[in-house]
Amino acid sequence: MVAQSVDVVVVGMGPGGEDVASKLAEAGLSVVGIDQRLLGGECPYFGCVPSKMMIRAANVLAEGRRIADLAGGATVTPDFTPVAKRIRQDATDDWDDTVAVERFESKGGVFVRGHGVITGPNIVTVNGDEYIARRGIVLNTGTEPNIPPITGLADTPYWTNRDAMQLETLPASLAILGGGAIGCELSQVFARFGVKVTVIEAAPRLLPLEEPESSQLVEDAFREEGITVHTGLPASAVSHDAGGFTITLRDNGGTVQAERLLVASGRRTNLKGIGLDAVGIDEDVRHLDADEHMRVADGVWAIGDIVGKGAFTHMSMYQAGIAIRDILGQDGPPARYHAVPRVTFTDPEVGSVGITEEQAREQGIQVRVGRQEIQASTRGWIHKAGNSGIIKLVADEDRGVLVGATSVGPTGGEVLSALVLAVHAAVPVAKFREMIFAYPTFHRAIEAALDDMMS
Repeated sequence: MVAQSVDVVVVGMGPGGEDVASKLAEAGLSVVGIDQRLLGGECPYFGCVPSKMMIRAANVLAEGRRIADLAGGATVTPDFTPVAKRIRQDATDDWDDTVAVERFESKGGVFVRGHGVITGPNIVTVNGDEYIARRGIVLNTGTEPNIPPITGLADTPYWTNRDAMQLETLPASLAILGGGAIGCELSQVFARFGVKVTVIEAAPRLLPLEEPESSQLVEDAFREEGITVHTGLPASAVSHDAGGFTITLRDNGGTVQAERLLVASGRRTNLKGIGLDAVGIDEDVRHLDADEHMRVADGVWAIGDIVGKGAFTHMSMYQAGIAIRDILGQDGPPARYHAVPRVTFTDPEVGSVGITEEQAREQGIQVRVGRQEIQASTRGWIHKAGNSGIIKLVADEDRGVLVGATSVGPTGGEVLSALVLAVHAAVPVAKFREMIFAYPTFHRAIEAALDDMMS
């Protein structure tokens, strides 16, 4: 065993962990970054980046198929080969993190591949060596695909998002367990490349964390594209043979047959086995309770998915900045989560910020709601094919500010930015209505939703 004293040890080098480790190293601290998988985490190799490359390609196919409604005729022939090649060569270097490791080490950091465990106050052990952190430890161990305890599932060759991102050829048919963000995004991608897709969601609707209007718009789009949707019917059993997968639905819901099965039923933290008990934290917790400076114990900070404030790359990066400032003794705003943005990159895109109408009512807020359909706006009418969407605003009537908002449409995630600012800064609704909204834009529908709210 080798014992070495350093300033900071970062356990988990996903986007936030890499940012913490890199910037602290650039600030002159001695930093060790530890990860048993690829440096950079899920996002660049198996999540955000490759999946959005798939989505970009699938959306181009969809737009090509809409030419007949707007500009004559066109023949669209899907081919997944260039997509797989682009992901493998341009995005992931064939799932090799050599460049990422060299980038981090060029900033003065030391990368160790292995499973890091806290073995005492300010001590992390990896591969039999000890690193004593003079300033502290940062945890960013992320999540793993959640595999539900469905009878027979564990004994089958199911896929997770990690398998899906490495595909070079597509199956003829695919069943997807889970109608959340990942499941919905990949459902539409594969369907647009000619795969027969069936989505199975245990909750009563797709995207159950979003507004019901958003769920309905996405389900309508799926059905129009030939995607079969089963909601409110959890899978009770899964089997596999030479003919493919058979998924049995509960409550006599029948069965689903498919060549392949993708499990996209959320993510789970795994906080056991990283030594939390050594710093007085219960290993059985689902998420770590970080304070407004991301501290979870003396000399220990936590960021990212394990904090439970949203499993998003942008959340991890936001929390990374707070932890960096605290470790360096710099002043800065504390963590606040009242205006967390999120986007599901389906077509239409589903963007949202803050809380839903239902959540607002559950909190006892005096709610006022405004709505505007995108297709009823001038830009939506001009856009025509693929123009479905909605702006929904949720206001606290007593305070006169927005507490939540949803933007669904062809550019729902981009239109969301104005709504994020309004919720984040608690812009008075009356002041928001004074804004000049450019014409004809998708974001101008916000003005109509504000008028609806006040009518």
